[in-house]
Amino acid sequence: MEEQIKYKRVLLKLSGEALGKGASGILNYDILKNICEKIKVCIDMGASFGIVIGAGNIWRGSLAKSMDRVRADQMGMTATVINALALQDVLESMKIDTRVMTAIEMRQIAEPYIRNKALSHLNKGRVCIFGCGTGSPYFTTDTAAVLRAKEINADIVILGKNNVDAVYSADPAKYPDAQKLANLNYQNILNNSKLGVMDNTAASFSMDNNIPMLVIGIDDPENIIRALKGESIGTLIEN
Repeated sequence: MEEQIKYKRVLLKLSGEALGKGASGILNYDILKNICEKIKVCIDMGASFGIVIGAGNIWRGSLAKSMDRVRADQMGMTATVINALALQDVLESMKIDTRVMTAIEMRQIAEPYIRNKALSHLNKGRVCIFGCGTGSPYFTTDTAAVLRAKEINADIVILGKNNVDAVYSADPAKYPDAQKLANLNYQNILNNSKLGVMDNTAASFSMDNNIPMLVIGIDDPENIIRALKGESIGTLIEN
């Protein structure tokens, strides 16, 4: 029997850093398994999932100061596919039908992203993992997440953060008196870059398209289930 859920279709944004935390290599399979187990619980509750994944555990094009920025970003986009395939492997080991779709074609290992095809997969109960960001340099995976959320008609974007459980008034690791912010609007984010939630392109797109976002801590993957149920966790960002 399906439990009561607040959000039927979710776009989950996962950082590469979260998937590699504590690992000697690029991936921590205990974390991958834990996240996938919680996604399975949500699917069994009746939710539909699209996932955008970063590659910060492998490569960050913006940090490659001596490289051509376009080429550095292309390396980052292709690196996301490694994480996407790893996530697919764990989900499918749990008998969850999954498709990896990439904004840069690599047909031998993933499907090219086509919106109607993604919607068809989602409507059939499959999880869609979107790799390669937007397919264009200079855009972050946060921007890719809100773009895909709009395209698949997601009810909300769940932004899983590493080492923090919400948005704070300042970096809580540096400022112990930083206050947890339960609610924000996108104008707050655009006016205060120190909040460090997402880049302005992603915030502007979300504001213009009225996309709600819930920032949660992914260190406790159980938060995915709590978010789906509409529990008061993290920081809710709306217009």
